[in-house]
Amino acid sequence: MFGQTVAIIRNTFFESIRQPIMLVVLVIATIALVFSNLLAGFTMEDDQRMMVDLGLSTVFICGALLAAFISTNVLNLEIENRTVLTVISKPVSRPIFVLGKYLGAAGALVLATTYMSFVFLLVELHGVLQTVRDPIHWPVILFGSAVLLAGVVAAGWCNYFYGRVFASTVLAITTPLVALAYFMSLLFDPDFLLRPGGEAFSVAFKGQLWLALTAIIMAVLVLTSIAIAASTRLGQVMTLCVTLGVFLLGMLSDWIFGRKIQRIESLWLQRASAKGLTETIQQTRIIELVTGEIPPPTIVDIEVPTAGVELTQMAHGLGERLEHAAYWVAYAIVPNFQVFWLSDTINQDHVIPTDYMMVMLVYGPVQILVALGLATILFQRREVG
Repeated sequence: MFGQTVAIIRNTFFESIRQPIMLVVLVIATIALVFSNLLAGFTMEDDQRMMVDLGLSTVFICGALLAAFISTNVLNLEIENRTVLTVISKPVSRPIFVLGKYLGAAGALVLATTYMSFVFLLVELHGVLQTVRDPIHWPVILFGSAVLLAGVVAAGWCNYFYGRVFASTVLAITTPLVALAYFMSLLFDPDFLLRPGGEAFSVAFKGQLWLALTAIIMAVLVLTSIAIAASTRLGQVMTLCVTLGVFLLGMLSDWIFGRKIQRIESLWLQRASAKGLTETIQQTRIIELVTGEIPPPTIVDIEVPTAGVELTQMAHGLGERLEHAAYWVAYAIVPNFQVFWLSDTINQDHVIPTDYMMVMLVYGPVQILVALGLATILFQRREVG
């Protein structure tokens, strides 16, 4: 069974990176990331923050688009072309087939998102030229341009002489080269002078950006599982619409569902306060800056129900309770992709809490398991003959 799973994963991985849409989106992402450096120079202030915001948004959106397009094809085409019969007619269970398809597509998307991440890190390392006096970071330009050119030339060589697929070859070659270019650029300052000692990693290496990119990769993996689940029953167009619809709904989850829940609970809290069933407690909020400084803690007074009092007891009728429950169910079911968006924290120079990252790294896999479980249930009863 292990060998069969590995074979499905390997075939799906190479099938995914060979799709032309993969190369098209990555080329667009590369151009957008490079131009984000130029566009951010028109903010008049906070240019670097704008560039980081544009860069992370590009990686996030392009990763989501790739997850929707790639995952839609890996399973749906197998069903439409009936090649899935060749696999499941052998001793390969349907759950293993779904899992293998997901892991193969996820591996391809992680590779593509990693490539975009290193391009973004190179652009961010160069920085925005706010004035004519700002130095051009020549190591970034030379190393970055060299590895991109080398990747394209090598992929063209392999395609012409060895018949390799250009799209998959250029991605496989360029990704490690771009990573190498980034780490080599860390060793030099803008004037190509070698940085002394550990200055390269203390000054240029920014771990907070890595955490933000890790969160984006997790979001792409969640969206991939949703696309796999949708493709077990729907066609390509409908799967694509459902996947992108869930993504947009997840990005607006706090506004659509969370805001309604807060409004209802605030109304109940006001009724409890009018009856003297609340108390005020103090909550201390501590924010750590990336500079190592810790501003004075903020103490906030919060009104909460007294012990033994449930807010639902303040509801007027069954309608309010049902509305509140419905919003909570929707809020829990729809993946909240805002959880994976950490650009605001970075732009405010706040340290991303370790506890938050741990919760996010649990929340993402739980959503993936739920989506894959649903995909398995739907695919079990799907007629593929």
